[in-house]
Amino acid sequence: MSGHSKWANIKNRKEKQDAQRGKAFTRVTREIMVAAREGGPDPAGNFRLRMAIEKAKEVNMPNENIQRAIKRGAGLIEGEAAYEEVLYEGYGPGGVAILLDIFTDNRNRTASEIRHLFSRYGGNLGESGCVAWMFDQKGLLVLERDQPALARLSEDDVMLAALDAGAEDFVATEEAYEITTPPDNLAAVQGALAENLKVKFAAAQLTMVPKSTIDVGEKERQQLAKLVAALEEHDDVQDIHLNTTLPQE
Repeated sequence: MSGHSKWANIKNRKEKQDAQRGKAFTRVTREIMVAAREGGPDPAGNFRLRMAIEKAKEVNMPNENIQRAIKRGAGLIEGEAAYEEVLYEGYGPGGVAILLDIFTDNRNRTASEIRHLFSRYGGNLGESGCVAWMFDQKGLLVLERDQPALARLSEDDVMLAALDAGAEDFVATEEAYEITTPPDNLAAVQGALAENLKVKFAAAQLTMVPKSTIDVGEKERQQLAKLVAALEEHDDVQDIHLNTTLPQE
């Protein structure tokens, strides 16, 4: 089955974050706080919080830090900064659509800083709604192909298992299988595949998938890569969604 491959961009971003442990801690702490504030402090009944906790474990965040972030988000600790989730939209070099998931405690400061980065690297921060219509929210599961549980299974076996579990789309690359689900069905598909195939997931998250993708010239691609790198360095930027694929380093 066909579809846009997200794993190349996600993997590239994860590798950079792993090399910057402190920044990774900051981002996942804010994600836990927002998830706990919106859905409550119990991960059993808060799927988004469960996913955030899994991300925290992936970057080896101590459990006491995780629990403190949950309490902060749920308002159980007084005097802590309150972060809110905001979606920023704009265009990068070559007309590439860019969606930014932002967690901030000061909208005015963040907007000014993000606008400056867009301008500096040949992009434009747009108005609300200018590019969001180009994307759909989906659940994304990634299975790296080199894990032992997949050695005995063919590509068709994995695809059929995913579709039977309720997946919408299936993309096979050299490195991984990328499985797209309806947002509300992510947990169910993940659970079914984990139980039936005994696999581990390299990624399990809600994401924004472009309805179509575009190609840009090499000059624009390199400029776009600089813009994305600058945005990734900003503490308030939680995730970046594009309707193209960046060159791999």
